[in-house]
Amino acid sequence: MSARQRAARQRRKMILFAVEIVIILIMAAVLYLVMNKTSEGPKMVTMDPGKLAIPSEVVERGEEGGAMHGYMNIALFGVDAETDSQLFKGSRSDSIMIANINLDTGDIKLVSVYRDTYLNIGTDEYRKCNSAYSFGGAEQAVKMLNMNLDMDITNFITVGYKGLSEVIDGLGGVYVDVDSEELKHINNYQVGVSNVLKCEYTPVSQPGYQLLNGVQATAYCRIRQTKGDDFQRAARQREVIQAIEEQAKKTDLVTLTKVFNDCIDDIYTSLDSRDILDLLGNIANYRIVAEDGLPQASLRGNANMGAKGACVIPTDLEANVVWLHQFLFDDEDYTVTDSVREYSQKITTDTSKYLER
Repeated sequence: MSARQRAARQRRKMILFAVEIVIILIMAAVLYLVMNKTSEGPKMVTMDPGKLAIPSEVVERGEEGGAMHGYMNIALFGVDAETDSQLFKGSRSDSIMIANINLDTGDIKLVSVYRDTYLNIGTDEYRKCNSAYSFGGAEQAVKMLNMNLDMDITNFITVGYKGLSEVIDGLGGVYVDVDSEELKHINNYQVGVSNVLKCEYTPVSQPGYQLLNGVQATAYCRIRQTKGDDFQRAARQREVIQAIEEQAKKTDLVTLTKVFNDCIDDIYTSLDSRDILDLLGNIANYRIVAEDGLPQASLRGNANMGAKGACVIPTDLEANVVWLHQFLFDDEDYTVTDSVREYSQKITTDTSKYLER
């Protein structure tokens, strides 16, 4: 592949770590359910909207005539679970995303919420937002998103730590361009990944565009020592997701079914098979039209918050939420709720002295 082709590939719109894994697993799950005519499937739970802190003003906007009407929002979590039980609680959600689906047009917009963002975690305690899942599982993590972002999320999908490696191996590996700086670190990360997965690993010996197996690609996703730190790590995750998507499109039905069977214990969701079938029944009509991250680059900072660690600071949460509603719902006149205004002021008070250092 030429340098121009690689550059073009990197400029394509890509989505974050957990999302494509989830899509592949769900597609395989649907195929499995249809082929085997069984109601068995991923670990499922019913969410009570009354416990998810959806603001009343947001409920009204989701009704007919409101700016949020006609959309479905799903929270996507990638957790660092090492056991099945940690899918439910006790793991930090190191990948957090909102998938926004326009049910009339099929347009999908994706917004990642950076894991270290300093927010109200759903209990009026403020810390890194990825801790919400650890303390209260998917329910608290969804509540955290609704509270801080004026959202109406009632569904989620979670994949476990080992899901990425299993999916990639099931697809026969993925092609990734490893540069010379990344080569210095990828094998060190393979040691940690292989210890968690209790498997052997094959060292990557040279830079360049090459086929990586599950452990190698997972290690690549975890590199954070190069320039750009955690934000660059997210870019690597997007690169791997693009590679997974390309491989999945070439994969036959039998292989996808096997991928699902191998990964079923790493799926936890509030969607039942009918929900999934409704979303995927016209999959060809759905398309990802935009993706971004929150807090926005112009509305965030970084600060070491003492015992709470190094955090991404939404320097103006209110402005970030206004941007989010413009981005997702094309709402040019959005006014945040009083609760978000309160959280924004609290975050400013808590973080101002750290940002000034």
